[in-house]
Amino acid sequence: VQLVESGGGSVQAGGSLRLSCAASGYPYRPYCMSWFRQAPEKEREGVAAIYTFDGTAWYADSVKGRFTISRDGVQNVLYLQMDNLKPDDTGMYYCAADSPYECSEGLKRGQWNFWGQGTQVTVS
Repeated sequence: VQLVESGGGSVQAGGSLRLSCAASGYPYRPYCMSWFRQAPEKEREGVAAIYTFDGTAWYADSVKGRFTISRDGVQNVLYLQMDNLKPDDTGMYYCAADSPYECSEGLKRGQWNFWGQGTQVTVS
């Protein structure tokens, strides 16, 4: 299983970015996928998760109303639309798939079976 993130970059506060995560090598559809981020000298934080069968989503309080997680089931790509970005959103963003827990619990616990390499987001 391979997860490859893209779409990161540098943007001014108030701007937008859309991250993508291309998944391949799956023998089955992962029931849950997610986005995490980690800022320098901070712990990794769960940002958003999505139940792939019906699109139910969960968000960290810090991004509610600004970020939207979605998935293209045909192309097997996970997205994170990030609007009204703030400097506190700066960090390395990772996608993850398959948690031993339910989606929302996996977002809190940070335990997932597969991780991407990350894409950097810098907001100034």
